[in-house]
Amino acid sequence: MSVRIVLVDDHAVVRQGLAALIATDPRLEVVGEAASGEDAVPLCRRLQPDVVLLDMIMPKMNGVAAASAIKAAAPATRVLLLTSYTEGDLVQPALAAGADGYLLKTASADGVLQAVMAVAQGQQVLDAVAVEALRQPKVSDLSLREQEVLHLVAQGLSNAEIADRLTITVRTVKAHVSSLLQKLDLQDRTQLAIYALRRQSER
Repeated sequence: MSVRIVLVDDHAVVRQGLAALIATDPRLEVVGEAASGEDAVPLCRRLQPDVVLLDMIMPKMNGVAAASAIKAAAPATRVLLLTSYTEGDLVQPALAAGADGYLLKTASADGVLQAVMAVAQGQQVLDAVAVEALRQPKVSDLSLREQEVLHLVAQGLSNAEIADRLTITVRTVKAHVSSLLQKLDLQDRTQLAIYALRRQSER
């Protein structure tokens, strides 16, 4: 029986290329495609594929959120993130969300096929970038809430405005900001805002 795969990427040409590559391996079969994380979740709930090849950076729902939602909709499905994003600070959140692998799109054709098979067989596949990121917990070990706070800091919102946006207390926001400063080895909120803006521009 072949490994059933769903492709999720907002670029049609990437999906087409992956589908053509997978078609060269008789052990693998593409059973569905989606152009967004939102579309992927109901698709995976219906198809219950063996593996989802999932882009990390997509509009509205990124790979971290999509991985978590797909795992909830199809618990037996294995999720392999395939991304051109070379910064490692999303690796830990992705794995925490349930991703089973993290691979760069610069991987060779054989590397992609081998990664799909390995993930399908229950192995964890991590690109060298992901491995390096896991060695740097101060950068990668951000909770989803801390990422939300960081995003809003980049938008220039005050603690009170962030608290209102996330429906939490100002005291809780201050605690998240303090945690972010410690984890990212930054001195103050200004440095945090600069870091957050740089991080967004790199995406």
